[in-house]
Amino acid sequence: MKKRSEESRGLDIQKPGGHEVQEPSGLDVREPNGLASGGKHIHLIGICGTAMASLAGMLRAQGHRVTGSDTAAYPPMSDQLRAMGIPILEPYSAANLTPAPDLVVVGNAISRGNAELEFLLDRPIDARIPFTSLAALIYDEFLAQRERLIVCGTHGKTTTTSMLAWIYEVAGNSNPVFTPSFLIGGVAENFGSSFRVHSGSRTFILEGDEYDTAFFDKGPKFLHYFPDAAILTHVEFDHADIYADLAAVKTAFMRMVNLIPRRGRLIAYDANPNVTECCAKAFCNIERYGFQSGSYWQAVHLQQKGATTAWTLLRGGEEFARLTLPMAGEHNALNATAAAALAAGQGVSVEAITQALATFRSVKRRLEVRAEVAGVTIIDDFAHHPTAIRETLRALRSAYPGRRLWAILEPRSNTLRRNVFERELVDSLALADQVVLAAVFKSEAIPALERLDPEHVVSALATRNIPAILCSDADAIVTAIAPRLARKDVVAILSNGGFGNIYEKLPAALR
Repeated sequence: MKKRSEESRGLDIQKPGGHEVQEPSGLDVREPNGLASGGKHIHLIGICGTAMASLAGMLRAQGHRVTGSDTAAYPPMSDQLRAMGIPILEPYSAANLTPAPDLVVVGNAISRGNAELEFLLDRPIDARIPFTSLAALIYDEFLAQRERLIVCGTHGKTTTTSMLAWIYEVAGNSNPVFTPSFLIGGVAENFGSSFRVHSGSRTFILEGDEYDTAFFDKGPKFLHYFPDAAILTHVEFDHADIYADLAAVKTAFMRMVNLIPRRGRLIAYDANPNVTECCAKAFCNIERYGFQSGSYWQAVHLQQKGATTAWTLLRGGEEFARLTLPMAGEHNALNATAAAALAAGQGVSVEAITQALATFRSVKRRLEVRAEVAGVTIIDDFAHHPTAIRETLRALRSAYPGRRLWAILEPRSNTLRRNVFERELVDSLALADQVVLAAVFKSEAIPALERLDPEHVVSALATRNIPAILCSDADAIVTAIAPRLARKDVVAILSNGGFGNIYEKLPAALR
């Protein structure tokens, strides 16, 4: 791998294909040579993040000794780490870096003031510990010599990446050249893992995250990956902690599109004007997908029956395939259409695509049935943006027609904790029959004038005749609703975090 030193800051770094790319200003990253040979001790600060936990497993597969630290570890990534024998050190402490590892990976959630980061930065010159970011290390160690297929977008990228990886896996059964390596922002049920590195794979399939890279590199992670081809699902305002407005979000995606070479391809959603704007100056071939007439990849004759969705996929106006997906929701049909389109253009057969989607088993925490107790179905979903919440509840309406639908929401993401989408949140939650809101997660971190007011949301829902209550935490929610749940109720728990272990507490109370 290329060595980066303090002295290399601001220098032009050669990337594959002869392109010169300016390192981010102020970069202070040092990496030792020979990492790929295995046998190093690598420590990850913030290891329980989905991508960080996956990277830990990838490094472990290379033969490295991997340790990591975090706070409030929760499934599914904590389970995956423990299954791999990778220790999770809690809490953050300088002692976790003694003895000194060979390399430290600093997670993007880690900021100045973290005990381990401060210990790392305070080391004397002759005892410095090399450190880097997740995105930079992934490129250097796993992407540089492979075809890179990147899935990006505000919504749907985890599921779409999982679908694409499974399509390639099925294709690889008859043609090993398609057997993929992959990194997904969730645990793909077909693989039982969020990652795999196959030594002989030509292709690496990767979820491209628009969130920032590290405290020393505030650009999006996906700008490190240099895609050969990519999917762009949606572009909306999100990550209010790092993006000032929608224009800033669009700029990030425009820069991603600008990385795709002329020989590459971009599969872009057809019904989002922000996507259209982000694609306007692409140098590569663009193929639009969705439900709109005239799109190169058009889904028609969509039918939903319970938890199964079927549709016909047109390619350039001609029938390409009749697809069946064992998942509910138009949004999942769109995700599958995007994955099919990218795979087909890379040479994967229609037979492999059809078989893979028909046997796709979703991703943990995406419409995942966590329990069925006393006739009550409890669903876990990662939805943490009003658009995602809307599509999740629409999908559940389709999958469980005629049943009373509860939405239990923890405002936890950096966007949802703010009041920028308060009206849209009310619109989305109004699709449920009963709504329960938890208090804003770590509300003290959000200025009062910017903070979501759950009482406003509850009041707004009441004006629409949607019963809604506000509870302080998971325990209070369980106490309040467990006696009220009845047979055939469907409970959607919506959070991008551990939510006080409500996923276990509610079924236990019902039992």
